[in-house]
Order: sequence, then C-alpha cells, then structure tokens
Amino acid sequence: MKPGAAALFLAYLQVGLSGFGGANAWARRMLVEKRGWLTDAEYAERLGLGQALPGPNAMNTAIIVGYGFAGLPGALAAVAGLFLGPLVILAALAGLYDQYGTHPPVRGALAGVAAGAAGMMLGTAIKMARRSRPSAAMWAVGGLVLALALLRLPIGAVVVACAPAGILAAWWEWRGRAG
Repeated sequence: MKPGAAALFLAYLQVGLSGFGGANAWARRMLVEKRGWLTDAEYAERLGLGQALPGPNAMNTAIIVGYGFAGLPGALAAVAGLFLGPLVILAALAGLYDQYGTHPPVRGALAGVAAGAAGMMLGTAIKMARRSRPSAAMWAVGGLVLALALLRLPIGAVVVACAPAGILAAWWEWRGRAG
C-alpha cells in the first residue's frame, strides 16, 4: 500500500522524535521493518542517493521517499514531519545548553550520546548489509569508500572516485542476474 502525505508526515514525525543522532537508522526501521513500505534494498538505494547529494542526508532521503510515494506533497510532508518535533526540542535544549553546557556532567552526558549515535549508525549499516546481501563487487566498493573515508577525503572526492566503481559493480551484478 502506498502511503499518502499524511501517513508520511506521521511516520517521519515519529522518526524525527526518535532519531536523535541517527535519523537514518530510525527511518529505515520505520519504513522497512514497521510499515513495510520499502524493502531493505529499496531503502538502501534511496539512502545512497540521499547521501550522495549535497545537504543533510536524512532530509534528502526523506524527500526522495516522500516524492516517490506521494509526489511533491509527500516530499514536503516527510520533511516537515522529520524536522518539526526536533526543531521544537532543539530550541529548548539550545537554551539549556547555553546556560549549563560548560558543566562537566553535561559534557560527559553529551559525549555518551555521541558514542551511542555512532554505534546506532554502525549497527544499521551492518543490518542493511546482512539483509541486502551485496555481491563481492559491492563489498569491494564499500571497502573502497571506507578506505577513502579513513583517509579523510572530502565527500565530493569520495563520490567522484567511487561512483564509477559502484556503477560498474551494479552493472556486473545486474548482468549476472540477467544472464
């Protein structure tokens, strides 16, 4: 069943309110596991495109998903849902941080939150890789991306360097299925 703009807004509102430090992990869980609107492979494709485009990747992916299901109203609803709740919460937290952010317990809590967010992102990547069962060629492209990222290359350079390899790997995979 194709969700409309209202369903997209509500789903992404829940993602936005749940996804501190890892909206893409929560979006995948919502769209693939809870709602069944996309498969793991479909979500991975949209996330990959969202990450390759300039701007926040969670927002880019929400636009791609929303537009795919409900056109422009779906894209706008997904983005509004994604950002409305966190915007209200962030405004309140910014005021508190401004007043108490230099206190050691607050700094320690924020370091813990950052570590948890990094773990969520890594866990989601592993879960997506297991379920989508990438070919050896796709694993090689992933390894290339990781190696270039560890060299701290700018994202644009990583995309330019890896896009041809990814296209070739996808073609090779498609050719293997078609032949």
